[in-house]
Amino acid sequence: MTSTRAPLPAPGTYQLWVFDSLTEEGIPATRAEAGPEALGPEERRRARLFRRPADRRQYESAHLVLRRLLADHTGLAPERLEFGREGGRRGKPRLLGSPVPVHFSLSHSHGLVAIALAADPVGVDVQRVPGARTVERCLPSLHPAERAELTALPESERPDAFALLWTRKEAYLKGLGTGLARPLAADYLGSGGLAARPPDWTVHNTAARPGHAAAAALRTPATG
Repeated sequence: MTSTRAPLPAPGTYQLWVFDSLTEEGIPATRAEAGPEALGPEERRRARLFRRPADRRQYESAHLVLRRLLADHTGLAPERLEFGREGGRRGKPRLLGSPVPVHFSLSHSHGLVAIALAADPVGVDVQRVPGARTVERCLPSLHPAERAELTALPESERPDAFALLWTRKEAYLKGLGTGLARPLAADYLGSGGLAARPPDWTVHNTAARPGHAAAAALRTPATG
């Protein structure tokens, strides 16, 4: 692959792509090309675990696009990219042997895929808006102030508000590298239009197709 690399986002910013893995609408154009053979052994193993063809296609599409984007930004061939995890098997995925300090995050739900790249730790999450029963079941796990905000809403508005909040939380926890091992009640991110800002992080919701919610989180430590 050519040594010409696409520039990484400037510090304090990130690039985000949201696309439909089933219709291929919104899939980003890249210089690098990659077919299924570019997937690594672990990716192929995990893809085989999906029983539904649509789920398998979503997983493969998400990981192939991730490889193409990382190839564009590192100058490495998609099939030569190797991944590891920070802090053990359940840690945050990371790119091994990269010539540039690129951070990435990937999420997919019901055909919708979100990928973020940044020069700093980043997390992204996309979810389908849940039903009312799911919201009620998950409420006890949230921060007390978030529970109060959601229960104060009319019941018909709770699923959308919950989806916005939940994606904020998952994006933030992915960025931290803890995932759901960190208690959801530990951090207040708010259920309103603007997310609360944890120390050294910026979290906000991003555009998604109807019936879904998405969010991104970026580590932005204060300077000076």
